[in-house]
Amino acid sequence: MENQGNVIRRDDKPWVKTYEKLGIQYDIDMPPANTSLIDILEQNFVTHAGRTAFVCMDVKLSYEDLDRYSKQIAAYLQSLGLQKGDKVAVMMPNILQLPVAVLGVLRAGMTLVNVNPLYTTKELEHQLKDSDTKVLFILENFAKTYQDIGKDLVDHVVITSMGDLMSPLKGFIVNAVVRHVKKLVPDYKVNGSVNFKKALNKLSVKNYKRPTNIGLDDVAVLQYTGGTTGVAKGAMLTHGNLVANLIQCDTYLGDAFDKFQERNEQPVIMTALPLYHIFSFTVCGMYGLYRGCIGLLVPNPRDGASLIKAYKDYPPAFFPAVNTLFNALA
Repeated sequence: MENQGNVIRRDDKPWVKTYEKLGIQYDIDMPPANTSLIDILEQNFVTHAGRTAFVCMDVKLSYEDLDRYSKQIAAYLQSLGLQKGDKVAVMMPNILQLPVAVLGVLRAGMTLVNVNPLYTTKELEHQLKDSDTKVLFILENFAKTYQDIGKDLVDHVVITSMGDLMSPLKGFIVNAVVRHVKKLVPDYKVNGSVNFKKALNKLSVKNYKRPTNIGLDDVAVLQYTGGTTGVAKGAMLTHGNLVANLIQCDTYLGDAFDKFQERNEQPVIMTALPLYHIFSFTVCGMYGLYRGCIGLLVPNPRDGASLIKAYKDYPPAFFPAVNTLFNALA
């Protein structure tokens, strides 16, 4: 059967037969148009309040804490006078502060800009300019990259340290090792920057005002391409795009995760792929929250010893990755 204009008819999709053989639903039902990604995820913050949402370096973050912290970050962003859809960038590896910041941005009604922390100064400058980012959340290890741009491209910079969401003692030790033993934090000076913990604790949950005008057609994430054919370009991902992705993932994986739920078990998702990449962001991060899983965060997947230790300490039920990572573990 021929295509008619830009409409591709179902009969022109031979892969549908594979879906049918596997018993997988081809069509998905979307929620009402006034639904946001946050609407979909928030119910799990209550349902799984006492359970672990993420674990990193043996430090656990519960769904209850994730709910509270992300609301506090959202309240902080709202206090800056930002408007719906303003861009907020997050430049971190897989650490506990990342999901807190990401959800804070989305809960504030703003648009998230995922940034690769390994970007050069030139690459970072392009992305911040192109996206018109207003606020940057950044791990101190990479703050000098922003400083070296030589001008204030964003209105507000929030700088976090590796140990910010750990206990005071462990956080002190981790920060000391990162800064003074491994020397992973080059000297930097970013005028007017705010410490992540101060931003987190500036306002309470009571100050948070939940947006009521966010729907499927609003842009949730500005996801930049790898730049293999020129400069990186921002792809506009709506709340509807990401909600559809979650439903699509669940069409494939839902039966398996249902079995864990029936046994009252909480599956672990190995999150070694960086969450600033859309594959990991969707399948490990957002789908893990959608299913009430534990996200096992690995800050540096190239550190094979730490990755294997995390794998043994928290055996994953689901390990999304790419061939290069699997080959490295072989």
